[in-house]
Amino acid sequence: MSKKPTRIAILGTGGMANVHAENFAKNKDCQVVAAADVDLARARKFAKKHGIPQAFQGSDALLAGVDFDAVSIVTPDAFHAPLALQCLKAGKHVLCEKPLALNAPDANRMVTAARKAGVIAMVNLSYRDWPAIQAVAKLVRKGTLGEIRHVEASYLQAWLVSSSWGNWRTTPAWLWRLSSGHGSKGVLGDVGVHIVDFATFPVGPISSLFCRLKTFPKAPGNRIGEYKLDANDSAIINLEFQNGALGTIHTTRWCGGHANRLHLKIAGTKGSVDIDSDRTTTGYRICSGANLHKDLWKDVEAPATPTNYLRFVRAIRSGKQDQPDFVAGAEAQKVLDACIASDAKQRPVKV
Repeated sequence: MSKKPTRIAILGTGGMANVHAENFAKNKDCQVVAAADVDLARARKFAKKHGIPQAFQGSDALLAGVDFDAVSIVTPDAFHAPLALQCLKAGKHVLCEKPLALNAPDANRMVTAARKAGVIAMVNLSYRDWPAIQAVAKLVRKGTLGEIRHVEASYLQAWLVSSSWGNWRTTPAWLWRLSSGHGSKGVLGDVGVHIVDFATFPVGPISSLFCRLKTFPKAPGNRIGEYKLDANDSAIINLEFQNGALGTIHTTRWCGGHANRLHLKIAGTKGSVDIDSDRTTTGYRICSGANLHKDLWKDVEAPATPTNYLRFVRAIRSGKQDQPDFVAGAEAQKVLDACIASDAKQRPVKV
C-alpha cells in the first residue's frame, strides 16, 4: 500500500460532482488533482471552488494533461459507458455514477473492460452508504429471517407535486429527468436503479418480472421549451427472485409527503425486517424469535459503514475490489432493461 495519496480526477462537474469532491476532501489517503468537463469554464469554476489544482476540457485533455490514478465519473447518464471504457483502457481505477450505463450490453462491456484492465471499478449506488441496508444484508445472508418469502420495496419522491425541491417547471436540472430526448430513462432509470439495488443487495437476483410504466400529463402538449416531457414518472414491478420469493417494487415522483423515501420490507420463515428512510437510515426494525409469535417489532441501531467514496479509495490502496462493483451495476441495469421490455410487451419477462 503506497504512502502517497491516491490521485483522483473528477470527470463531469455538475451538481453531484460537488458531493464527490467534498467526500474525497475528507479523506487524507487521496487527493483530487484535476477536474474536467465539456464546459471548460464550468470545470475551472468547480476546481477553484474545491481547491483542485488543474481543470481540463473533456476526457481527452484530462488523460493527456495530468498524471492520476483514478477517476470519478459524474457526467449525464449517456456518457457513463464511453467515458468509463476510455478511462479503463488507460488503466485508471473508476468510480462511476449510477446507472452504470443506458443498457445491459453496455454495462456488461464495462464489466469485461474492468476485469481486463485489472483495476478497481465501482458504481456509486449511494444508498449502500446507509448502515441500515448493510446490516440487513448481513442479517438476511446469515439466515436470521429463514427462507425469504416476500419482499416489498418502494422509492417515493414528491417533486412533481411539491415545491420543496424547487420549481421543476423552470429548472433544467429537473426538466431533463422528464425528457427521453435529453437522455432520461425516467423515474425507472433515475431512482428505480437505486430501489432495485436496495432490494436485490440483501435478497439476491431477480428471475422474472412484470412491469408497468406510466407518464402522466404535466404541461400543455407535454412540453416545456425544448423539453418534451415523455419519460416515465411512475413504475410498478411485480417480480420473482431466484430464491423463489415474490415481491413488488414501485417508484414515483408523484407522492406528496415523501421528499425522498426508500422503504424495504423483507419477510421470511423466521421473521421480518423493515427499513424506512423517513424514520431512520442508521437502523431497522425486526420481528423475529419470540417476538414473531407476539407480532412485536424491535428497533435495532446498525453499526456505522464506510461510504462508497471511502470504500473506493481503500480498495485502490489495498488492491481488493469492494462493493458495489460494476457487476452490481450491470445486474441492476439488466433488471431495468427487462422492465422496459415487459412494459412494451405488456407481459412478464425473464431477467
